[in-house]
Amino acid sequence: MKIGRLGLLVFAIVAIAGVGGYFALNLLRGKTGGPVQVVNAPPEVVARGKYLAEASDCAACHTAPDGAPFAGGLGMQSSFGTIYATNITSDPDDGIGRWSAEDFWRALHDGVRRDGQQLYPAMPYTSYRGMTRADSDAIYAYLMQLRPMKVANRKTDLDFPFNIRLAMRGWNLLFLHDRLPAASTGDSAGWERGRYLVNVLGHCGECHTPRGIVGEMELSRVFTGFALGRVAAPDITPAALADRGWDAAGLRAFLGGGLAKQGSAFSDMHPVVMLSTTRLTAEDLGAVTIFLLGDAPQPPAQVATDPAANGPGRSSYLALCAGCHGLEGQGVPNTIVAMRQNSTLRLADPRNLIVAMLDGIRAENFPHLESMQAMPGFADKLDDEQAAALVNYLRVTWGGRKGDVAPGDVRALR
Repeated sequence: MKIGRLGLLVFAIVAIAGVGGYFALNLLRGKTGGPVQVVNAPPEVVARGKYLAEASDCAACHTAPDGAPFAGGLGMQSSFGTIYATNITSDPDDGIGRWSAEDFWRALHDGVRRDGQQLYPAMPYTSYRGMTRADSDAIYAYLMQLRPMKVANRKTDLDFPFNIRLAMRGWNLLFLHDRLPAASTGDSAGWERGRYLVNVLGHCGECHTPRGIVGEMELSRVFTGFALGRVAAPDITPAALADRGWDAAGLRAFLGGGLAKQGSAFSDMHPVVMLSTTRLTAEDLGAVTIFLLGDAPQPPAQVATDPAANGPGRSSYLALCAGCHGLEGQGVPNTIVAMRQNSTLRLADPRNLIVAMLDGIRAENFPHLESMQAMPGFADKLDDEQAAALVNYLRVTWGGRKGDVAPGDVRALR
């Protein structure tokens, strides 16, 4: 998340002045030793905990590239330093082997570690706070059955004053809520279950909701999209999904397999799909879809495309893109996404299309498919003016958007 340094400096000073004494006392009471915990939960509880951990997408953050599952080490970049995900295997020294179920619940519900120190909200306790105690205990029981991995935690590398955890106590007083708002409307059993899966377990708002000056989710604009990294998490409110052609069938195909007529999961969304949403039961996947679209979903919009569009971008499309995506943008089923009905082309913000064009998209594995073919980047083949023309051609031809992307928009993302 990108947070203004001056704003955080002022906030840190105020927070420490207001609550530092109280939290310092809490730190003195923190526990760092203690016995190794032994959890003998019934098999059905452990199995339920495994399912809930997958629904909560724990592995995506707590597994480093090429690292042991749940052993931590993944670095989460920010404009003020790097936060590393921790080891949550049952190892007693590097993992959570000495944590009790109460300690684990405190971390998920209050954002407080076993030693009394405050977690940073890169760990989404701001969403997990809505989790039931029974579900927290089940996840804990599952994690405590994992093979202990002797992988030391990496120290968070933040600049002063962002490395002062005391300030988080004040942050929580201002921004930690018991219940997050819904972006859709409904009251059915499926909608309510979907709300729990999306807002709490899946913590989708952590990426798809804009952030304020001190990193708080702007809950008045929940799910309206935000660029935490190079690729933006798009607007997933019901109106925006319908505007980009999403319907219930498309969402189920995308979340259940990573591929739909509207496009494929790439960048940060790919591990979310592979490690979490593909593991959901058909009933829960349906509930997620109901919640995202609402009990009375809007019909997907039909865009005014222009297959006969011409201009300077067409020659680049024919030279660089048509060989894979087809002269008519039809793509190759289960291998290369189509330009027709492609959701990325229909985004109001061209950022993700520009980034994909410049950087390319790596080959990814999907259920029931060997691999989606990689897309090369064209940053070295197109200058800013040519790239902008190609983006405009794609957006006008198949996205129903205006051709208003300027060379400067491309330059800003190189």
